Amino acid sequence: MNKNLTAVGIVLTTFFVISFFTNILGPIFPELIRSFDIGLALAGFFPFAFFAAYGVMSIPAGLLVQRTNEKFVMMLAFVLSTCGALLFVLFPFFELAMVALFLIGSAMALLQVAINPLLRRCGGSQHFALLSVVAQLMFGAGATLSPVVYIHLSGVAEVPDSLLRVMVPVNMSWLSMYWLFALMSLVMLVWIAISQLGQTQSTDEQQRFSLQDCLALFKNTTVIKYFLAIAAYVALEQGIANSIGIFLQQVHALDAKQVGAGVVSDFWMMLTLGCFVGLALMKLCDVRKLLCWFCMGSALSLFTAVLGPKHFAVLVFPVTGFFLSIMWSGLFSLALNSFEKNHGAIAGILCTGIIGGALASPIIGLLVQIVGSLQMSLLSLLLPLGYIFYVAHKAQPIVNNHTIRLFAKKTSQQEA
Repeated sequence: MNKNLTAVGIVLTTFFVISFFTNILGPIFPELIRSFDIGLALAGFFPFAFFAAYGVMSIPAGLLVQRTNEKFVMMLAFVLSTCGALLFVLFPFFELAMVALFLIGSAMALLQVAINPLLRRCGGSQHFALLSVVAQLMFGAGATLSPVVYIHLSGVAEVPDSLLRVMVPVNMSWLSMYWLFALMSLVMLVWIAISQLGQTQSTDEQQRFSLQDCLALFKNTTVIKYFLAIAAYVALEQGIANSIGIFLQQVHALDAKQVGAGVVSDFWMMLTLGCFVGLALMKLCDVRKLLCWFCMGSALSLFTAVLGPKHFAVLVFPVTGFFLSIMWSGLFSLALNSFEKNHGAIAGILCTGIIGGALASPIIGLLVQIVGSLQMSLLSLLLPLGYIFYVAHKAQPIVNNHTIRLFAKKTSQQEA
């Protein structure tokens, strides 16, 4: 297989951008509640609008990848994200904010569906688990920097004579991030437009799927299993990230912007560091065993962060991010490596599972109203974590991740 390093580079950068856009919702969540004067349950519809787009757009995106090419889909995505970001900053009203976040979420869905099969093909299927961890490393870097940039930009936007103060409404300094998102989207659009990605499309990935063909894959129990696993992971990740700031504010009386945003940044930084560790471990161990071990570490750290004292919460929430680090890449690589073809359509179905991120915050908000405890509500995230453990334990991929033990052997599993 001829590797396309240019395409791999663009894919990895796109992972950074997706994360930078997506994971700002956690740090600004308390500010959204304040700016729009709404409660926790209603505020949960902000991430719902964003992640619901994955449920609507991912299967059509998979069909679009099959019928066209990754370059077209990626360019369309960045056009949508530019429009969504500009709509947010120009018309910062609650109802239009839902539409803007849905547009940005739709763009992220298109990108996720396009770049995962592209990364697998351009880097080699037997190295896909490893490259997915590198992609997750970029994802973690974007999520780590996003809160830091937010703190800086919102501070500049509050300076009376600054340009950003003119560009954002009073008491909505967080909107400065969406001006940045619009600019980043335009830069990525131009970069992809002048790059040659269409030539990486292989013959077997250009099959003409119909919507019925794609939906028929839902009858495959393996597809269903990994679809639910992806939904469980994203619900877990976003449920934790979006709750950290409001948890520290309501339970421990800590400042949501200065302390909460910093802990969210640390959460993603530890996820990034976990990817470094994961890179090494995936060359030594089977990805299925790693997923099981990391699930157990996640359960212990989440339990400690939620029920422990204030200083434990500040320190251990980021540790939870460390143990989440390889879950997305591990699950996605196991899923695609369980099939010999139709990876574009399958990726579309898997990315539909990202709708799990839309459900986490509203469910947690609803549980708070029912049980009256944010701490007990957050412990419900142990349920999706248990399902991920089950899927990892039972997984039987066609292609295993390439480990050091395989260096001296040639296996029939490796694709040319």
